[in-house]
Amino acid sequence: MASANDMKRLTRLSAILLQLQIKSVVSSGELAEKFQVSIRTIYRDIRVLEQIGVPIASSEGKGYSLAEGYKIPPIMFSEEEANALIMAAQLLKLNKDSSLIKAFNQTVEKVKAVLNYTAKTKLELLSARVSVSPVHVEQATSSSLALIQNALTSFTLLRIKYKAEGEKQVMERIIEPFAFYYSGQQQWTLIAFCQLRNDFRMFRLDRISEVYSLDSKFTPHQMNLQEYLQEKEKNFLSSDKQLS
Repeated sequence: MASANDMKRLTRLSAILLQLQIKSVVSSGELAEKFQVSIRTIYRDIRVLEQIGVPIASSEGKGYSLAEGYKIPPIMFSEEEANALIMAAQLLKLNKDSSLIKAFNQTVEKVKAVLNYTAKTKLELLSARVSVSPVHVEQATSSSLALIQNALTSFTLLRIKYKAEGEKQVMERIIEPFAFYYSGQQQWTLIAFCQLRNDFRMFRLDRISEVYSLDSKFTPHQMNLQEYLQEKEKNFLSSDKQLS
């Protein structure tokens, strides 16, 4: 009979496999911190996974990754995880981008497909008994989020038609998508480098009337989102002090 420690280790091995599937590279330090064990324990776990046939590639100074082409069987969802997605799907109706709603609904359908019969029956019952008041569900004001997401992760230039607040004329811009920022009131904002302004700008998705993916790529920006937001906050506080 397996001991509690054996079960704990089996659970951790499965979780490490999941991390390797989720991330392209994960370091031993990250794994040790996530599972609250020593790096030496992570080394032993990796060896066990290799011994049972999981092809793990290691890169000195970077971490571990699954060998190219290796696929782990589909992950099974617990009843609680599936239920959480059903609730999230309803809340997503408050979002104003139709492409995001469509993609999420397709995700929920795939989750339903891998559930066992009992969990699926319960999920269908929950789906039929969760709803959002139509008073709060507004007409979608954008449909470009999915396209922009793809451009952001593949470093592809976009041509957009944008009408800034207070302006009557629609302007055409070539932009380098950098990050998304949720500004409240169910509004998604795209942070992008604008080639016209030669600087980063924020574009509200509901003000983008047209968006096209171009064939050209751009060089990824070295700055991360946290650094950008900190710089924006610093500039805001600086200008606020000058006004006071």
